Amino acid sequence: MSDDRRTLTSLESEALTSVGQILNLTDGHPRDRLTPTQRTIIERVPRMFDDALRLPFSEIEQASQAAFYGAMGQVSAPIATGRMLSTYSSTIALDIVARVLAGRITDAAILHPTFDNIADLFRARGLRLHPLDEGQVDTGFWHPPSSVGAVVIVSPNNPTGWVISQEHLDELARRCKLRRQVLVMDASFRGQDARAHYDTYRTLNDSGVEWVVVEDTGKLWSVSELKAGFLSWSDSSTLDFVSAFDEIMLSVSPVILLLIEQLALDAKAGGFEEMYAYLGAQRALLADVLSGSELTLTDPQSRISVARITLPDRGPDAHYAYRSLVELGIHTLPCSRFFWHQPTEGDSQLRLSLSRPAEIVERAARALREACQRFEPQVSRSRPTNLRTSVSASAPPTSGRPPA
Repeated sequence: MSDDRRTLTSLESEALTSVGQILNLTDGHPRDRLTPTQRTIIERVPRMFDDALRLPFSEIEQASQAAFYGAMGQVSAPIATGRMLSTYSSTIALDIVARVLAGRITDAAILHPTFDNIADLFRARGLRLHPLDEGQVDTGFWHPPSSVGAVVIVSPNNPTGWVISQEHLDELARRCKLRRQVLVMDASFRGQDARAHYDTYRTLNDSGVEWVVVEDTGKLWSVSELKAGFLSWSDSSTLDFVSAFDEIMLSVSPVILLLIEQLALDAKAGGFEEMYAYLGAQRALLADVLSGSELTLTDPQSRISVARITLPDRGPDAHYAYRSLVELGIHTLPCSRFFWHQPTEGDSQLRLSLSRPAEIVERAARALREACQRFEPQVSRSRPTNLRTSVSASAPPTSGRPPA
């Protein structure tokens, strides 16, 4: 199957499982060096196994959720109310949401563009999907079909970095309440952008809307996929998430919850500020490498751990550039699938992860720049030439994030 037909996750999986020396800049999960304080926390993991046997699971779970949500200002999150579930990941949580919603509604509006597995999960449950643009959310100029029973937004949004403001969230929530729509929010990247740290749950509760929110820890810390997703819902909701959850899983690991608690406490004590500075430096490095070329940052205002690059009007398109970089052992993502409703809108963009050592980000950006400079528009994009011998992926690296 061609790369423009595969899902984003399948492209990420290919990079993750490829043999040999590759540069994997596909997924937004952190794959970088631990900070000194994070390394100290990891060294305490054996003690966490002992604590997992000694302490009640409910106590561990609530402490982990309190630390995680508290670090991001979500003091109104429904912890210890019976309306919050811990899952293996945000994907599991979203699948539960889609499954339960499909028992009530037929149509859902989903943010466009956004990561394609959200649309795929809802579509797989039999729901008809309608695109919702970020600008429509911010301006309020959106008139959904009357059949739409749920509105799904992602904030911060992957891949654009868009964040819905508290004012616009309140307005959207009140509109959804009037239309009797369920408002679903995926906040998996919340920790990476302080602009998203206003108390979302208080805003939603004050609006009176029926809401569902998914959070995730997997985008914050480079701990080799030791993560959890959290699913919560409004007090007035009659949707039965608990039954769906019970049919899928029992619980997440208490050791992982204990680890999340400590990492969240560290984040609140200064770790978030360190992460913001690190991601900002990575984005600045990328912009510096692209400076003076025909390549530009698509979302310069973004603060999350991924960045889109817009390719020159003369070409190549994203699929040509993607395949050319793969030949060099560099894996990125063509952005077509983010535009799940109209994939061609993303044909001129690539997405790179910034949560990698700086030398890897720089090498990939330099290779992409050289590939685009050597591209000849008269060459058919469906028959890409082999750039292995014409593009160097070994530019002198800069120093990365300091090791612990």
